[in-house]
Amino acid sequence: MARPRIRVGIDVGGTFTDAVAVDATTLELLGQVKVPTSHRHEDGVAHGIVEALGRLLEQTGRAPADVTFLAHGTTQATNALLEGDVATVGLIGIGSGPSAVFTRRLASFAKLELTPGKRLPLVYAHVSDPHDAAEVRRVVEQLQEQGVQVLVASQPFSVDRPEGERAALDAAGPYGLPMTAAHEITSLYGLHKRTRTAVVNAAILPRMLATADLVDASITRAGVTAPLMVMRCDGGVMTLDEMRRRPLLTVLSGPAAGVAGALMGERVSEGVFLETGGTSTDISVVRSGKVAVRHATVLGKTSYLNALDVRTVGVGGGSMVRIGDGRVTGVGPRSAHIAGLPYACFASPEQLRDATVDTVRPLDGDPADYAVLDTTEGRFAVTMTCAANALGRVPEGDFAHCDPETARAAIAPLAAVLGTDVAIAATRILDAGVAQVRTVLDALIRDYRLDKDAAVLVGGGGGAASVTPHLARASGMEGRIARHNEVISPIGVALALVREQVDRIVPGATQEQILAVRAEAERAVVAQGAAAEGVEVEITVDPQTNTVRAVATGATELRAQDRAHRADDTERLRAAAASLKADPAVVHVLAGTAAHTVYGTETRHRLRPTRRPVRIVDMDGVVRHHAADARVETTTVASAPEVLARLVGESTSYGDGGVRAPALRLLLGSRIADLSGVLDPQPLLALAHSELRTRAADEPVVAVLEARS
Repeated sequence: MARPRIRVGIDVGGTFTDAVAVDATTLELLGQVKVPTSHRHEDGVAHGIVEALGRLLEQTGRAPADVTFLAHGTTQATNALLEGDVATVGLIGIGSGPSAVFTRRLASFAKLELTPGKRLPLVYAHVSDPHDAAEVRRVVEQLQEQGVQVLVASQPFSVDRPEGERAALDAAGPYGLPMTAAHEITSLYGLHKRTRTAVVNAAILPRMLATADLVDASITRAGVTAPLMVMRCDGGVMTLDEMRRRPLLTVLSGPAAGVAGALMGERVSEGVFLETGGTSTDISVVRSGKVAVRHATVLGKTSYLNALDVRTVGVGGGSMVRIGDGRVTGVGPRSAHIAGLPYACFASPEQLRDATVDTVRPLDGDPADYAVLDTTEGRFAVTMTCAANALGRVPEGDFAHCDPETARAAIAPLAAVLGTDVAIAATRILDAGVAQVRTVLDALIRDYRLDKDAAVLVGGGGGAASVTPHLARASGMEGRIARHNEVISPIGVALALVREQVDRIVPGATQEQILAVRAEAERAVVAQGAAAEGVEVEITVDPQTNTVRAVATGATELRAQDRAHRADDTERLRAAAASLKADPAVVHVLAGTAAHTVYGTETRHRLRPTRRPVRIVDMDGVVRHHAADARVETTTVASAPEVLARLVGESTSYGDGGVRAPALRLLLGSRIADLSGVLDPQPLLALAHSELRTRAADEPVVAVLEARS
C-alpha cells in the first residue's frame, strides 16, 4: 500500500523558520520542526528552508518524492521595505502632449520615504514615443549610468492600451535589467496609484528574484519534484514564477498564513481570527467562509495591493503589566521579550520565593511603571500568560501552559500590592489587556456587519490562550483556541489554496464580458497547478466603479478527505441549532446535497415580518454559511435554468438605488457556489448557468437566496 503523500508548509519568520508536514488526504498534522532563520548564510533564508524540510522529512519518515505540495511564506519583502533594503528603480514615463504632463509628475515618487530619513531610490526618465527603439535605448543607458537596477514603464491608459509599455520594455530587453510594466501589476485605472504600486513592486524585485532562484535550486537539489509555491498577502498561494513577476504580493503575507490555517484547518465560516504572539495580536475577519481583503497601505500610501484587512494590537502573551496608585493601569505595549526578561510563571517555585514587586522602564524613554518581580534568583516579568495560567485558561499541552500553582505564585506578590487576591489580580490583568483587543473586535464586527450570534473567535499563535478565552468571556461570543495553535501559520501555508484575482474596469459590463473575466481567473489558477475540477470563482460586479472582480481559488489536487469522524444527523442538527440560538425541536431540514444540509427555523415578532434564518452545515458538522433570512428551494440541473429565473425574478428588488438581484448561493455536489457579488439579474443567471454546464441533468441543486433591501 502506498504511503500517504504530504503537504509541507514553511513559515520564514524574523527569528525562526517553522515547518509542518500535513497528510495530503486527511489534512492531519504529521510533524513540525523549528530552525533559526538563516539570514546571514550565503544562501540566505533558502538554507533555513532546506534545513527545515530535511529535518521534517526525517522526523516523519518521508522521502522527498512523498511531497505533493510545498509552499513557504516569507517576511522578506515586508522587511526589505521596512528596512529600506531595496533596489534603485528606473521609472520610464511615456507620453507626448498633454499626457506627458501627467507622467512627468510621477518623478515625485523619489520623495517616498522608506524609513525615517531614507527615501525610495528612484530615477525618472521620459520617453515621448515608446515605439522609437533608439530613444528608449538612449534613456535606458542614461538610467544605467545613474545606478538603476530595475525598470518600470508607465503610460496613461495603459490598462486599455498596453502596447506602449510593452514596446518600451521590449526595446530595453537587451540590457538585461529586471522589468515591470505598470499594467501588468494591476488593471485598475488611476495612473498615480497604479504606477506607485508597480514602482514598489520593482524596488523589491531584484532581491526577491535572487532569493527565489536560490530556494528553487535548493529544493530541487533536495529531490522535491512538487512545484514550489509562495504565500500571498490575500491568503492564497502562487507559483514561484508568479512571485518572480509580482513579488509585491508577498508583502504583508505573514498574517495571511495564520488566517489560512484557521480557514482551512478550523473550517471557520463566520468569525474573527486572532493570532497572538509574544508582543502583539493580529486580528482579521472571516466572513461567509472568506477572508476579508482590502487595498493595503504601503509606504504610507494606499496601493492596488490586495491584502488581508489585519488590525494589530500591541498586546500578546508576553505583554508586561503596568501598575500605579495601587491598581493595574494597563498592559503592554512592551513585552518580556523586548525587556529581555523571563516570564515569572515559567520560573520554579524556589526562584519565586520571597519575590518582591518593583517597577522598571523596559527601554530608555518608557514610563517606569512596568511591574517585575525581584528575587534572589534574578528579575522576572509579570505577563498576560502568567495571568491566564493562574486562572486555568491555558489548557494542558498548550505551547504557553505552565504549572498553575507556579503561575499563582507569580501573581501573588502583585496581588498583595494591589490589595486583593490572586484570582482578582489575574482577572484585572487580562481585563486590561483584552480591553484593547475588544475595541478592535467591536470595530471589525461593525465594519463587516458580522452576525455575533454566528461568529466565533478563533485564537492562534503561541500566546492564543492569553487573549482569546478571556475575550470570549468579555464579549459573550463563542471562542476557541485552534488546534496546534503554535504552528497555525505554517499549517496555513501547507493548506492554502492557489488564488488569483482579476480586476477589470468594464463600464456597463455585459454577461459575456463578466463571464470572460471569470474564465480568465479560472485559467490563471489552473495554469498555476490547481485541479480544474475543483476551482471555485467568486464574482463581484460593482456598478458604481464599473469594476468586475473575479477571485478564483483551487487546490493543487482534489482532496478526498477520509476523515475519521463525520457528524451524524443529530450532531449536525445540534450545530445548526446552536448557531441559530434556537431549540433543536424548532429547527428543520430544508434541503441538502451529499455534502451539505440546509437547516432553518422561523422567528416571529409582532412588529416585524416573519424571518426565516438559515444555516448550511457540512458533513463534519461545521456551519459553512449563515443567512438571517433566506429562501431555499431544491431542483435539478436540468430544471435549474427555469427555476432560478423564476426565483431571481421574484426576489429581485427595484427602487431608487436601481435593480438589486438577490444574493444567490448554489449547493452543487461538494461545493457552495457563491454568486452573491452580482447585483444584475441577467449576469447572475448567466453565471449560475456556467456553474451548471458540466453537471449531470439529474443532479440535485439547492438554491439559497437572500433578498436585498
